[in-house]
Amino acid sequence: MINTLQRKPPRAFRPVAGIGALALVAASVLTACADMSGIHSSAEMRPAASFGLEPGGEVAAAWSHQSWWKDYGDAQLDAVVEQALAGNPSLKMAQIRLDRAQAVVSAAKAPLLPSAELAGDVSRDKFTANTLYPPPLGGATENSAALQAQGSWELDFFGKNRAALDASIGAAQAAAADAQAARLLLASNVVRQYFQLAREEAQLGVAKRTLTQREQMLALVHSRLNAGLDTQLELRQSQGGIPEARLQIETVLEQQALTRNALAALAGDPGLAARLKAPGLPAAGAVPVPAAVPADLLGRRADIVAARWRVEAATQDTASARAKFYPNINLTAYAGWSSFGFSNLFKSSSEQWGFSPAFSLPLFEGGRLRANLRAKTADLDGAIESYNAAVLDAVHEVADQLALSQSVARQQDEQAQALRVAESSYEIARQRYQAGLSTQLQVLAAESTVLTQRRAEVDLKARALDTQVALWRVLGGGFQAQPLSSADEGSGAFAKAALRAQSALAGSSSQP
Repeated sequence: MINTLQRKPPRAFRPVAGIGALALVAASVLTACADMSGIHSSAEMRPAASFGLEPGGEVAAAWSHQSWWKDYGDAQLDAVVEQALAGNPSLKMAQIRLDRAQAVVSAAKAPLLPSAELAGDVSRDKFTANTLYPPPLGGATENSAALQAQGSWELDFFGKNRAALDASIGAAQAAAADAQAARLLLASNVVRQYFQLAREEAQLGVAKRTLTQREQMLALVHSRLNAGLDTQLELRQSQGGIPEARLQIETVLEQQALTRNALAALAGDPGLAARLKAPGLPAAGAVPVPAAVPADLLGRRADIVAARWRVEAATQDTASARAKFYPNINLTAYAGWSSFGFSNLFKSSSEQWGFSPAFSLPLFEGGRLRANLRAKTADLDGAIESYNAAVLDAVHEVADQLALSQSVARQQDEQAQALRVAESSYEIARQRYQAGLSTQLQVLAAESTVLTQRRAEVDLKARALDTQVALWRVLGGGFQAQPLSSADEGSGAFAKAALRAQSALAGSSSQP
């Protein structure tokens, strides 16, 4: 048997006299490599100015901190949000995807470094006597052993492996931004549900005030009936309003139960529904609302940053695909011992070693490399257009929320005035009825107007909070892209591209 460890490692090309000669040979045949002409990206990233964005200035700075829900001063809300961020399964899935992307980065670093391994074997073989080898080897039974270290290093002259590493770093950074976007979405959903619960508690208070008011009206009708000032008709009208008020209370209680369950699901804690204390509606935070869509805030949205990183990753994927058209240059070496007989293994006469630079150049590969480059270029075009679409969607979302916020503020001013008028009218109607100057129907009509305005007051207050929370989400929630660590910077060109990706819209004026 011929021991496999005695063979030299396979190589694509026999040794050339020195790396310099090898590089010269590689350069001389570059013109014969597979053709990549005519394949290029056609999509372009739109600059910030084309989206009609403006600097946010000091207003933007007010929307730039991450724990924005703490501005509402509700310790229970803070605890629920933190519990959701720690225990929600969907958020954990986003973190798992990030962990996987980071593992891919570690794997992509390996081809840039030399590889080495140590191998050995021991065998006892009987050699046939009917062979080319005469006795004493032919027909003999011999022990053989080998111990060998071997290594290889691909010289990444054309940047194929470096670009692949950069692409994996871009994908990992996009996954990190996606995880932050998931955190922001979860936090905003928790806060919105919490304020919905507060709205329902406020509506429950209105419904209970309605029941009390109608019970008081019924007592007044009884008093007037006993005095001969009212009839059974007025009594029946007053009695009919009480079941209606109780129905409203039950409806609100049902909504509260569903909202509590939704909050418990978001927090990943079914028992939270029973433990939550009914919150009150806070005043909307005094954060100045931008007059226009601010570019500096929009550029820090996690989904925009993720889209920008995907453009960078696709750019590097394309560069790696182009580099595959050029030669692969490898250095291979081995050293060790091989012998018949265990006792001879570590003798100087059993030493063996070898060193061989080698290169391989694609010449005819049936269009595989061109097809791969076309696919990667299409992926790049898709990433660029996805980025443009993400920015357009973000501009639309922010513009909608700004319009809603401004409209709700104006509606609140008008509604507050309407409530004051309704309450004044109701009090006048009630006093006139008590003095016998008007009918109960007039009192009931005035009462209905007051109740409608009180519900509208609660709804608008809750809507103002909901709109503000939505604004926090669409303006990025204070997200700040984390800088790359020195271990993950990749190539110098990619580090520059990374800075553009982190500033998102600020770097969208030029294609990577």
